[in-house]
Amino acid sequence: MTDGDEAATIDAARSPRFLLRGQLLQWGAAVVLVAVAWALAAPAFGAGSWLGVTDAAWFWANVAVCVLHQAYVWFAFRTQLGWGTFTRWFGRRDLAVHGALFLPMLVARPVVVLGAGLANRGTLALPPVVAVALGLVLLLPAAYTGWSVARYFGLARALGGDHFRARYREGPLVDSGAFGWTPNAMYTFGFLGLWSIGLLCQSQVALVAALFQHAFVWAHYLGTEQPDMALLYDAR
Repeated sequence: MTDGDEAATIDAARSPRFLLRGQLLQWGAAVVLVAVAWALAAPAFGAGSWLGVTDAAWFWANVAVCVLHQAYVWFAFRTQLGWGTFTRWFGRRDLAVHGALFLPMLVARPVVVLGAGLANRGTLALPPVVAVALGLVLLLPAAYTGWSVARYFGLARALGGDHFRARYREGPLVDSGAFGWTPNAMYTFGFLGLWSIGLLCQSQVALVAALFQHAFVWAHYLGTEQPDMALLYDAR
């Protein structure tokens, strides 16, 4: 399928070798990061709960949401790029179905950090005024990045539309707004919003949850998205 409005698979992606490329890095990092995050968060467990869920449970929910989200993105991107799986299953609704699966997990990421923060308030070893000030400072680039995604990048492309439609690969690279600071503004600055939640809640567990998410999404970038991008943009 080569029409710009149809899925455009790439022959080089249609192999078990490419399907698994970079996954040892991503999931090896997951094991290390879970262990490090648990070691940093565990001393603050037991401070409280929110919605009847303990801070420790919110921490593990954070881990589960991140692992599920990034495993799904790996499966969706690689199988769509190589075999057009979503297009074969759902036809022209492929990208819409992907969005319907992707977006709830994306929204869940700040929710579980907030849950950890509200369950574990006041455990951070920083003066409250410092924590709040830092939280507000980090919120600014995160909010600007969100605006830049909506204004210059677009939701479909942010969802990984270039794995589904050739026309998203053929457009110019975005270098406006936060993308003028770095091509990967979403991961560099967008995830600072999670740090902001932990700081504003003055929660050690929430801050560690944000650290885990930010580090793990970079492992996802290096293991999954970077190899995909090299193939996608060399192939246009």
